[in-house]
This record gives sequence, C-alpha cells and structure tokens, in this order.
Amino acid sequence: MGMRDNEPKYLSFKQLRDELSGGRLKCVEVVDYYLSQIERNKGLNAFLEVWGDEALQRAEAIDDKIKHGKAGRLAGMVIAIKDNICYKDHKVSAASKILEGFISIYSATAIERLLAEDAIIIGRTNCDEFAMGSSNENSAYGNALNPHDRTRVPGGSSGGSAAAVAAGLCMAALGSDTGGSIRQPASFCGVVGIKPSYGRISRYGLIAYASSFDQIGTFTNNIEDCALLLEIMAGKDSFDSTLSQKPVPAFSRDLASPSVKKCRIAYIEECINHNGLDPEIKECTLGIINKLKAMGHIVEPVSFPYLDYGVPVYYVLTTAEASSNLSRYAGINYGYRSPQATTIDTTYKKSRTEGFGAEVKRRIMTGTFVLSAGYYDAYYSKGQKVRRIFLEKTNEILEKYDLILSPTTPGTAFPFGQNELDPVKMYLEDIFTVHAPITGLPAISLPLGKHSSGLPFGIQLMGRKYDELTLLAFSDYMMGLDIG
Repeated sequence: MGMRDNEPKYLSFKQLRDELSGGRLKCVEVVDYYLSQIERNKGLNAFLEVWGDEALQRAEAIDDKIKHGKAGRLAGMVIAIKDNICYKDHKVSAASKILEGFISIYSATAIERLLAEDAIIIGRTNCDEFAMGSSNENSAYGNALNPHDRTRVPGGSSGGSAAAVAAGLCMAALGSDTGGSIRQPASFCGVVGIKPSYGRISRYGLIAYASSFDQIGTFTNNIEDCALLLEIMAGKDSFDSTLSQKPVPAFSRDLASPSVKKCRIAYIEECINHNGLDPEIKECTLGIINKLKAMGHIVEPVSFPYLDYGVPVYYVLTTAEASSNLSRYAGINYGYRSPQATTIDTTYKKSRTEGFGAEVKRRIMTGTFVLSAGYYDAYYSKGQKVRRIFLEKTNEILEKYDLILSPTTPGTAFPFGQNELDPVKMYLEDIFTVHAPITGLPAISLPLGKHSSGLPFGIQLMGRKYDELTLLAFSDYMMGLDIG
C-alpha cells in the first residue's frame, strides 16, 4: 500500500514502523510523500534546502535493511534539522549571510546518533539568524510562515522546524533552545517541543549562540516519538565536556508503564496572573489545573517573585556569551568576506557589518557592553548572581513538587511586523520560557490549547534536572486527557 496525497499523514512513528515492517509500505514511498508535501507547501519557506535525491537513496538502502531484518530503531523516520546543526558535507548557515555557502566538515553528535539508527534527514530548516529571535523574522533567507495562518509568525528561533512538523512536511525535526526557541514555536504551531536538561544532549556540532544555555531538542506530533529521539541522541560524548555522565533512561520503554502515579504539581501564580497573559490562555490553563485536581493530582499555587527578572537576566548573560562566540566570524578563515575588504581592519569591519543582520549586531553590541570594563560587575556579575537565585528558588519548589506548570507563551502567534520595531516587546515573548534555560532544567510545550481565533497554544511543564522521564510520562498522560 502506498501513501497517496489524499491519505492522512502519519502522526506517529510506531504506526509508520508497523506498516514498514509489515511490508505494506516502503521508506522510498514515505520520502516521496514528504517531498511532495514540501513542494506543495513551498510558500511556507520552512526549508532552506531539501536533500531529496539523497533522502531517496538512503530510503532505498534502508528498505533493503528492513527486508533483511537489520534496520535501526529509526528506520523510515523522516527528520528535518535546524540550520544551525552541522551535517557533514552539507551546507549550514545559521540562516546568516556570514556563513553563506559554508559546508560543514563534520556532523553533530546528535546527527551521527540519528543516522546510526537509520533516520532519514530530508533537509535543513529556516530559523532566526544564529538562533536569535522569537519570530523567525531575523532570517537572512526570509520569514518562515505559520501553517495555521500564513499572515502570522511560526515563532522562533526554530520556526522552520516547528512549521515543517505542523504542516506534515516531515515526521520530526530538530531545533535548539536557548531561551524558548523550541517551546515557543511549538506553542505557536501546535506541536510537541522539548528542551532537555542542559548537558543531556551533546552540543558538539551545534553552532553556538550562548554556550551555557543552548540545548538541542525536538519537535514531534506526540510524546512517544519525542522520548525515542531523546533517548537515542542523549548520553555522554567526549566532544562536549559540559555533558552529563549520568546514564540515559530508556525513555521510550518506560513511557509505556501502565499508569502515571499521582503527581504533585506547582503552578506559578505570577505566570497565571501576569497582565500580559491572554485571557483565553489563562482560562484554559486554570481549566487544566482543575481537571488535574479532579483526577486526584495535587496542584497548588506557588510564588516565584523573580519572574520579571528572567528576561533581563537572560539577555545580559546570553548576549555576553554571543559577543564572545560570534567573534570567530570575521571574514578570515571561512564564511563571507566583504568584496571591499582590503586590509585586516576593513576585512573585520566590512565583513561583519555586511554579513550579520540587525538583531545579531544588536546582541553582539549589547554583550560587548555588559562585558566591558566598568560595566562587567554591574551587569554580567549581577546577572550570574541572579541566575543562581533562580536556580535555588526553583529547586526549592521542585523539592516539594514533581513538576511546574505554566502557559508556554503569553499569547498566540502574532502577525508579522507586530513587534519588529520594539525589540523589548519581542524579548518579552520569552517571559515564561527563559526560566528553564536559566536554571538548566528540562521543559516541554504540549499542544493542548485552541484559541477562539483558531490558533493553537501550548501548556508548559518543567521538571527536575535530568528527570526527563517524569516530564515525558506525565506529558503523555496529559496528552491523553480530554482537556476540552
């Protein structure tokens, strides 16, 4: 049986795997189907490059493996990757002109682990330049559009990956999350998006924005696929010294345990009562809280008085790290070099001026400022101290509760251009998502909300460090509830 255009897309890998192993479907047909979907939805600008021929060749080889019983755990899963994750002998640009035409000479550890299990990588997706943005409006290659409403942003920075999964252009996609760059677009596009604990998945081969925040994660249609991908990509790697040495649980197997224990869940009062929160999102969140209470879980309000300091702390620390990380793009060793460059000085100045977009330059300048003599103590040192307070207070909550629940975003996807002229307004889009990366804790956005405008929105759960299992198991349980 082939996949015809009028048939429903595959929403779960388990369903697809059963068809493949039963011989009713071939990987080549699956790739063909997704390539036709990508072509039909070209206007979304979700992909910067599609590796169609290569994906078909790989699918053919994997079909042979399936036939001989030698296929890996991801055989037939078609995955897209954000354009800041390196894949050997393929272009990677972080959606920036400064890396135009650059071809990676190695693969990220996460990519190698997916390929080892026979995943099929179909292309690289659009994103905000160097992962800096909440709307995908900062890409040098144009906006990715929201498949639910093409006049609205898909979220950022991993907007292309979220849009690709939501529109059924691939089964799963990789993104990276520094301050909400997976969870916010997952909320806007109505898919599952996870940021694992910092140090759970190797950052080797992820183009750095802010090294102490960045984490690779996934977009999927369900928790089962999310758990399987996380399990395969996670675990120690000699190329990343910040990685946890803890053994990785068998997330995908343990997810299937018969029942979820009664959970203790905290919700932050300051989030629910935030004046920027859309009333319908507030109502839905409170409805979910009441539903969970009715199911026998303990759900209680807690105070987190530092909520409004999250965004300032995040931008002080991440811009400082970006200022350092992005100094390597100078038109000297690789990437864009200005045709007007004649001396060392003009090579640096002109290449960086012409190669970087406005938002990236804004963040480099901000970071250079907060690290400069006379301001280092006032901003950067202070920011690190507040980061410690965030962690201590959050861990205090998580000693008493298993999970922390909140809306993922204060609103639904906003129209293009709405926040363009006000960077601070754009930065405040991350008010509920920066908490997890500041503290290094795992967090997930679940597509549980539907606004009267027809747009989706997410509910966020945050868990204890390295306890993705509780986070995933309870997320799976919540996805199974009739929230309406």
